[in-house]
Amino acid sequence: MKHIALMPIKLFVIVSIFVAFIAGSAVKAQNSSDFEISKNLEILTSLYKELNTNYVDGANPSELMKTGIDAMLDKLDPYTVFIPESEIEDYRFMTTGEYGGIGSLIHKQGDYVIISEPYENSPAQKSGLKAGDKILKINDKSASGKSVEDVSAILKGQPGTNFRLVIERNGESKPLTFDIIREKISIDPVPYYGMIGNGIAYIKLNSFTQTASAEVKKALVDLKTKNTVSGLILDLRDNGGGLLNEAVNIVNLFVKKGELVVSTKGKQKDKNRSYQTTMEPVDANLPLVVLVNGMSASASEIVAGALQDLDRAVIVGRRTYGKGLVQNVFPLSYNTQVKITVAKYYIPSGRCIQEIDYAHKNASGNPDNLPDSLITAYKTMHGRTVYDGKGIAPDVATDTSRLSTVSYNLITKYIIFDYATKYAASHPSIETAANFRISDTDYDDFVAFTDKNGFEFKTVAEKELETVKKAAIYENCWNDMKTQYDSMLEAIALHKKKDLTENKPEITDILQQEIVSRYYYQKGRIESTLSDDTELKSALKVLHDATTYSSILDGTYIKADARPKPTKTQN
Repeated sequence: MKHIALMPIKLFVIVSIFVAFIAGSAVKAQNSSDFEISKNLEILTSLYKELNTNYVDGANPSELMKTGIDAMLDKLDPYTVFIPESEIEDYRFMTTGEYGGIGSLIHKQGDYVIISEPYENSPAQKSGLKAGDKILKINDKSASGKSVEDVSAILKGQPGTNFRLVIERNGESKPLTFDIIREKISIDPVPYYGMIGNGIAYIKLNSFTQTASAEVKKALVDLKTKNTVSGLILDLRDNGGGLLNEAVNIVNLFVKKGELVVSTKGKQKDKNRSYQTTMEPVDANLPLVVLVNGMSASASEIVAGALQDLDRAVIVGRRTYGKGLVQNVFPLSYNTQVKITVAKYYIPSGRCIQEIDYAHKNASGNPDNLPDSLITAYKTMHGRTVYDGKGIAPDVATDTSRLSTVSYNLITKYIIFDYATKYAASHPSIETAANFRISDTDYDDFVAFTDKNGFEFKTVAEKELETVKKAAIYENCWNDMKTQYDSMLEAIALHKKKDLTENKPEITDILQQEIVSRYYYQKGRIESTLSDDTELKSALKVLHDATTYSSILDGTYIKADARPKPTKTQN
């Protein structure tokens, strides 16, 4: 135990001093809450002292405390988290969109990490790295067995520093060597914008970093300057949110100065704030549709919800995630931080769209969703009925199409990714992102590729049957069921053989996007989806029908609403 004695003793002294300070403050304040804090900190310190002195195998102080901290915060909500020094840069990137590195996505396949997609004009792309490259060595050290986190930590670093990569590339007989200089990488929150026909502009927003509103404004002004714009689609699908003030600023692009966008209410009085638009809008009258889905969260829901409550935009797509909580980051000692949920936010109608009630746990100790019986009705500016809890319900709901099992497995097993790598190696160029289509011959080649690579997967039905088999064996009735079981397995196997044919349109779309990204990067990937995007077509349909658009916003549009009737109404 001598190898761990020094650090825990130092830690014990520091914590003991801190406990003494807290305890003294508690006596002076005569506050029962402060007393409970000091008492439990003292218990923790005593426990740690005995653990360090007596535990047979010793313990790593940092790991032990990190485990304890994470377990403590796990009792709250998933957004209240401890940020160790090693993860500070990752959290800084989430707010700034900037970091030092090579500018590439990576993933693990087998024993090695693979380049997934270099960012356009990044050091990775400019040095010649391509999607599908297998990282064999970094600075002459083998990368075999390294995790994505291990490799990412090496690829990132101070701009201006350099390192060497040795990679294996499809179609090359020998490994290739690259000397790469790290740069400051800035991820554009608006990866694509453009006109999509008949006067309709389109802006895709991926995140709410520090430059999000400026980039959306820049795109909007550019589109209006160069084109006759009769409507705009703001795409917030799969946008998990970010900075609250950026959400306010984006709403401000479309509504007049002085409008309430969102208010926050927390335990501390300084968290009770109202955020209003502070500038004149770029265009307060342009017909506007906001696209959302189940992964549109937080700041995305503030934008969509505020524009809905102000009757300024029609929301199209699928119900949003339902995150109505606000987090602040607080500095701790030794360059660590903690991100704490400090408030709930409320959009202009007064509703909070938080779906999960983390303050109350069920009998299993897990938080429950807000029950339908507690859903409250609110009114928009023009008197339309909207509801709190469970995210933002779209004004025009689209079909919740589910990715087929075969497509899911083709993606997660990297079959589509590997085929795109093979395709790019034998095709120096392709048509533009918007016009590229794979042929029937290409698709047949892909099917042959799946066979050659031994592609197999289990359907949900097969997994359920395995559960039934185990239960039947346990209950001693397997012999009576075996014949029927085998028949069902044969039927499933027969159906699986048809999967690549029956799901050809869906798989073709995914293949085309992956292939296009090899030539035109993220912008091209987005552009290639526009012509076949069913939700985008729904948004276009609304904007092309002025009567429908107006009737939705003034509340005269009739649509089916499957929501349960609320028990309360907020006027």
